[in-house]
Amino acid sequence: MPWNDYRFETRWRVPATPEEVSEILGDAMSLPRWWPAVYLEVRETGPKVYALHTRGRLPYTLRWSFRETRSNAPYGFSLEAWGDLEGTGVWTFTRDGDHTAIHYLWIVHARKPLLRWLSPLLKPVFAANHHWAMARGEESLMREIARRGQLRQAGIQ
Repeated sequence: MPWNDYRFETRWRVPATPEEVSEILGDAMSLPRWWPAVYLEVRETGPKVYALHTRGRLPYTLRWSFRETRSNAPYGFSLEAWGDLEGTGVWTFTRDGDHTAIHYLWIVHARKPLLRWLSPLLKPVFAANHHWAMARGEESLMREIARRGQLRQAGIQ
């Protein structure tokens, strides 16, 4: 595998249905609202095509785009990415009692010059940055699920 290729698997388990998870994660435009530690800006540039400005813990940002390539709603979807990151992502949502098990497979080639040039030396650091961002995603998703539950209980939604 070339030094600037990355393969990440993320697993979360959240107290929500696959339908709820699909509704949240499938709404790219809302990412900066509920996952603000990572998503700085999202713009829709075409039908199910989005341009993103993202960050991690390290002092750099990424500009990339994605399009949904396959929907298996409410049990997940696939995407194709290009820009500073180029590759594919597959979200899978599986009912697990009153929870949903979430699996994300993200296979990307780092195209941003900083990442491309420094990956031979700093690949573990860049991987840790991705894991930090995904941990913020899990925390943020849990907060968004709780927020939506409170709104439902209050009869607002």
